[in-house]
Amino acid sequence: MSCGTNAMIDKLIGPVTSLLDKFVEDKDQKAKLAHEVATMAQRHAQELAKAQLEVNKVEAQHRSLFVSGWRPAVGWCCVFGMMGNFMVIPFANFVLALLEIDVAVPLIDTATMMPVLMGMLGLGAMRTYEKKSGVSK
Repeated sequence: MSCGTNAMIDKLIGPVTSLLDKFVEDKDQKAKLAHEVATMAQRHAQELAKAQLEVNKVEAQHRSLFVSGWRPAVGWCCVFGMMGNFMVIPFANFVLALLEIDVAVPLIDTATMMPVLMGMLGLGAMRTYEKKSGVSK
Protein backbone atom coordinates (compact mmCIF):
# COMPACT_ATOMS: atom_id res chain seq x y z
CA MET A 1 0.00 0.00 0.00
CA SER A 2 1.62 3.21 -1.13
CA CYS A 3 1.42 5.96 1.45
CA GLY A 4 2.31 8.55 -1.22
CA THR A 5 -0.62 7.53 -3.40
CA ASN A 6 -3.07 7.81 -0.51
CA ALA A 7 -1.66 11.20 0.46
CA MET A 8 -2.02 12.41 -3.12
CA ILE A 9 -5.64 11.21 -3.28
CA ASP A 10 -6.37 12.86 0.08
CA LYS A 11 -4.99 16.18 -1.21
CA LEU A 12 -7.23 15.98 -4.27
CA ILE A 13 -10.44 15.29 -2.32
CA GLY A 14 -10.91 18.89 -1.10
CA PRO A 15 -10.57 20.60 -4.51
CA VAL A 16 -12.71 17.95 -6.23
CA THR A 17 -15.53 18.25 -3.72
CA SER A 18 -15.43 22.06 -4.00
CA LEU A 19 -15.79 21.71 -7.78
CA LEU A 20 -18.96 19.72 -7.22
CA ASP A 21 -20.59 22.89 -5.83
CA LYS A 22 -19.93 24.66 -9.13
CA PHE A 23 -20.99 21.94 -11.56
CA VAL A 24 -23.60 19.75 -9.83
CA GLU A 25 -26.86 21.41 -8.82
CA ASP A 26 -28.74 18.40 -7.42
CA LYS A 27 -28.03 18.17 -3.66
CA ASP A 28 -28.47 14.40 -3.49
CA GLN A 29 -26.22 13.78 -6.48
CA LYS A 30 -23.64 16.19 -5.06
CA ALA A 31 -23.65 14.39 -1.68
CA LYS A 32 -23.33 11.02 -3.37
CA LEU A 33 -20.38 12.16 -5.50
CA ALA A 34 -18.69 13.81 -2.51
CA HIS A 35 -19.01 10.56 -0.55
CA GLU A 36 -17.57 8.56 -3.46
CA VAL A 37 -14.59 10.90 -3.71
CA ALA A 38 -14.03 10.88 0.06
CA THR A 39 -13.99 7.07 0.28
CA MET A 40 -11.81 6.55 -2.79
CA ALA A 41 -8.54 6.37 -0.83
CA GLN A 42 -9.97 3.89 1.66
CA ARG A 43 -11.27 1.60 -1.09
CA HIS A 44 -7.92 1.77 -2.85
CA ALA A 45 -6.07 0.88 0.36
CA GLN A 46 -8.40 -2.07 1.01
CA GLU A 47 -7.92 -3.40 -2.52
CA LEU A 48 -4.15 -3.23 -2.13
CA ALA A 49 -4.32 -4.98 1.25
CA LYS A 50 -6.48 -7.79 -0.20
CA ALA A 51 -4.07 -8.26 -3.10
CA GLN A 52 -1.12 -8.39 -0.70
CA LEU A 53 -2.89 -11.01 1.42
CA GLU A 54 -3.27 -13.24 -1.63
CA VAL A 55 0.44 -12.87 -2.44
CA ASN A 56 1.27 -13.68 1.18
CA LYS A 57 -0.80 -16.89 1.04
CA VAL A 58 0.97 -18.08 -2.10
CA GLU A 59 4.43 -17.25 -0.72
CA ALA A 60 3.74 -18.98 2.61
CA GLN A 61 2.81 -22.23 0.84
CA HIS A 62 5.94 -22.30 -1.32
CA ARG A 63 8.31 -25.27 -0.79
CA SER A 64 11.49 -23.21 -1.06
CA LEU A 65 12.75 -21.65 2.17
CA PHE A 66 14.03 -18.67 0.16
CA VAL A 67 10.47 -17.80 -0.87
CA SER A 68 8.42 -18.81 2.16
CA GLY A 69 11.13 -18.07 4.73
CA TRP A 70 11.80 -14.40 4.13
CA ARG A 71 8.84 -13.20 6.20
CA PRO A 72 9.79 -15.27 9.26
CA ALA A 73 13.41 -14.13 8.84
CA VAL A 74 12.36 -10.48 8.88
CA GLY A 75 10.09 -11.22 11.84
CA TRP A 76 12.94 -12.80 13.78
CA CYS A 77 15.17 -9.79 13.02
CA CYS A 78 12.46 -7.58 14.54
CA VAL A 79 12.21 -9.92 17.55
CA PHE A 80 15.98 -9.79 18.09
CA GLY A 81 15.97 -5.99 17.82
CA MET A 82 13.15 -5.67 20.34
CA MET A 83 14.71 -8.27 22.64
CA GLY A 84 18.02 -6.43 22.48
CA ASN A 85 16.49 -3.07 23.34
CA PHE A 86 14.16 -4.23 26.07
CA MET A 87 16.00 -7.15 27.66
CA VAL A 88 19.61 -7.81 26.65
CA ILE A 89 21.05 -4.28 26.52
CA PRO A 90 19.39 -3.02 29.75
CA PHE A 91 20.50 -6.20 31.56
CA ALA A 92 24.04 -5.84 30.15
CA ASN A 93 24.17 -2.21 31.28
CA PHE A 94 22.90 -3.26 34.73
CA VAL A 95 25.64 -5.90 35.02
CA LEU A 96 28.28 -3.43 33.81
CA ALA A 97 27.11 -0.93 36.44
CA LEU A 98 27.22 -3.59 39.16
CA LEU A 99 30.77 -4.46 38.15
CA GLU A 100 31.58 -0.73 38.20
CA ILE A 101 32.72 -0.82 34.59
CA ASP A 102 32.32 2.65 33.10
CA VAL A 103 30.88 1.47 29.78
CA ALA A 104 27.27 1.62 28.60
CA VAL A 105 25.95 -0.36 25.66
CA PRO A 106 23.82 1.95 23.48
CA LEU A 107 20.31 0.95 22.49
CA ILE A 108 19.57 -0.11 18.93
CA ASP A 109 17.77 2.48 16.79
CA THR A 110 14.46 0.74 16.14
CA ALA A 111 12.87 3.67 14.29
CA THR A 112 13.44 2.02 10.92
CA MET A 113 12.41 -1.40 12.20
CA MET A 114 9.03 -0.44 13.66
CA PRO A 115 7.22 0.29 10.36
CA VAL A 116 8.35 -3.12 9.09
CA LEU A 117 7.13 -4.81 12.27
CA MET A 118 3.80 -2.97 12.21
CA GLY A 119 3.31 -3.87 8.56
CA MET A 120 4.07 -7.51 9.25
CA LEU A 121 1.61 -7.55 12.11
CA GLY A 122 -1.06 -6.17 9.82
CA LEU A 123 -1.79 -3.08 11.85
CA GLY A 124 -2.16 -1.01 8.69
CA ALA A 125 -5.02 -3.21 7.53
CA MET A 126 -6.60 -3.10 10.97
CA ARG A 127 -6.54 0.71 10.91
CA THR A 128 -8.24 0.70 7.51
CA TYR A 129 -10.90 -1.65 8.86
CA GLU A 130 -11.47 0.69 11.84
CA LYS A 131 -11.93 3.67 9.54
CA LYS A 132 -14.30 1.72 7.28
CA SER A 133 -16.33 0.57 10.29
CA GLY A 134 -16.56 4.12 11.63
CA VAL A 135 -14.77 3.22 14.87
CA SER A 136 -11.98 5.79 14.43
CA LYS A 137 -12.33 9.54 14.10
